[in-house]
Amino acid sequence: MRLTRQSSYAIRTLIYCAVNDPDLSRVADIAKAHAISELFLFKLIKPLVEAGLIETVRGRHGGIRLGRPAEEITLLDTVRLTEDNFTMAECFEDGEITCPLVDSCDVNAALREALGAFFEVLESHTIADLASKRRSLRQRLGLKFEDMEPVLIAQSAN
Repeated sequence: MRLTRQSSYAIRTLIYCAVNDPDLSRVADIAKAHAISELFLFKLIKPLVEAGLIETVRGRHGGIRLGRPAEEITLLDTVRLTEDNFTMAECFEDGEITCPLVDSCDVNAALREALGAFFEVLESHTIADLASKRRSLRQRLGLKFEDMEPVLIAQSAN
């Protein structure tokens, strides 16, 4: 199984917003950081907004941010939203199935178990988990380091 580009970019967008928190993120900056089209990103953001994973702020200094805390957004939330289906074999499909073994095949059960395990793992990881290396991610995404971070580190050393 391979995830679509939509899933990959949706996850990356959520991570970008998480590491850029509390600042708003601009679509142009996210697109540039990931070398993707702004138009593609705008289309991708729409379902994320509708699902409450992202919220938009309009205006001259507007942008996007996470719609709820990063700790509450799982990879499963994102992947379920961005993937069309999880059909691993013909027996997962609705409609006419031509396989004569469909009612007595152990492959179907094994694939359903594998898909369940896949969903379990995705549900166990949050955007906060993926954004935990904030400083490194900010650098890789071309974001400035927080001005207060060195001050906080110096204060905690005292």
